[in-house]
Amino acid sequence: MAEITALTLNFLKAIGKYRWHAVIISWIVALCGWAVVLKLPNQYEASARVYVDTQSILKPLLSGMTMLPNLEQQVMFMRRTLISRPNVERVMRMVDLDVKTADPKEHEEMVNKLMSEIRMGGTERDDIYTISYTSPNPQLGKEVVQAFLTIFVEGSYGGKKLDSDKAVQFIDDQIRSYEEKLVSAENKLKEFKIRNMGMLPSEGADFASRMNGGGEALNQARLELAEAEQARNAIRRQIAGTPAAPGERALPAPVDPELEARIAAVAKNLDALRLQFTEQHPDIIANRRLLEQLQARKEEESRKPRTALDPGASYSPMLQQLNVSLSEAEARVASLQARVAEYSSRVARLRTQSAAVPEIEAQLAQLNRDYEVNRENYQKLLERRESAKLSGDLSSATDMLTFRVIDPPSVPLKPSGPNRLLLFSAVFAVALAAGLAGALLMSQLRPTFLSQAALRESTGIPILGSISMNWTGAQTVRRKRRLIQLGAAILVLFGTYGAGVAAILARPTL
Repeated sequence: MAEITALTLNFLKAIGKYRWHAVIISWIVALCGWAVVLKLPNQYEASARVYVDTQSILKPLLSGMTMLPNLEQQVMFMRRTLISRPNVERVMRMVDLDVKTADPKEHEEMVNKLMSEIRMGGTERDDIYTISYTSPNPQLGKEVVQAFLTIFVEGSYGGKKLDSDKAVQFIDDQIRSYEEKLVSAENKLKEFKIRNMGMLPSEGADFASRMNGGGEALNQARLELAEAEQARNAIRRQIAGTPAAPGERALPAPVDPELEARIAAVAKNLDALRLQFTEQHPDIIANRRLLEQLQARKEEESRKPRTALDPGASYSPMLQQLNVSLSEAEARVASLQARVAEYSSRVARLRTQSAAVPEIEAQLAQLNRDYEVNRENYQKLLERRESAKLSGDLSSATDMLTFRVIDPPSVPLKPSGPNRLLLFSAVFAVALAAGLAGALLMSQLRPTFLSQAALRESTGIPILGSISMNWTGAQTVRRKRRLIQLGAAILVLFGTYGAGVAAILARPTL
């Protein structure tokens, strides 16, 4: 603590030695600074406040019908891009500032200055925005603020409409492209159907379903044929119980019903195996050989004649009725045989197409899929185009975004700056600090020993004693006079500062 006190006293003694230098430096800095402050031109701040109303009744009414514009984002974008180079150059043209520039360098300096001086503020929560500009010319400040306000309002209306027009134009181009794709897909599908007519799947049925359906229909027809043959054979057995008339040919012997049932079962089993295996499979070969043996046995039994025992039986009404029933049974058997043959040919034709039809169905599915994709995209584009048009009309509607100017720009009568009182005081403080710093610097450039301790510490030589200064009367009077002059200079400096502050406060325009 003692060292700090000693150091402070040394500094004060050093400054006191060069006190007149400190006073002169303070006077020079203060007078120069105050002259500059008093000569600063007045600055006039022009401002405007605008309220942006983004709550429109059209929003809930048109919700779901179209893409509603994000008005808050739109206004925020305009706020952040308002002070941009294109907008500033446009404002310069609107207020005729561009004609005051003689060369591109001056034009660039004016653009940068305007961009740094214009201010855009506000809160998104309250939707109130402020545009302000400070200029030495109050009329120019008003015109600049009015120009920026106009750009802010016009930009918020026109941007989305332009974007919507571009979106509609893009969608129109895509619609024309998809129309060409649809026509091409329809032609390919038509040519493919003409080229593969008869091999295409029917509605809701592919090749496997048609194959299974054909096999089931064939088995059903064979079953009905076997039933019809059994009914016919039963009628024949009833007729075989009556003797033939004189001179009448004997009826053929009826076939064993069990043999007929075995033949039908073997044929059904053979058809089922053919759906799974080729003709060279051992099971198919064995069943085919057994079927041939049973059919040969059936033909052999049918060649054996058998006549009725009762000579008058051919004239009975029952026999005539049985003959009619037999004719009907024979006709039904012939009909079912034709049906079985037709179904067999269909199944055989499907088997021959089994290698090509799945590939054709896959190609048809691919063509239909491509066509459906293009058609769905085409329908969606048509809907989006109408939505984009409605969105563009909605964006340009003045009811969607309302601007209300709360405080219009006006010519300011009272300057907003500079703050001469603050600057005047700051210059005075800087002048005092400069005087003290100058005196301290002089003491360091021309150092002296102000005490015995400083001399002993610097030289390292012990000091035996010191001689005090004995001032004469004239020297004492001269010292007092100089001190009075120093105090008067300092008091005049403070008085000048006070007079300047009073003058600044007394001026009505500041």
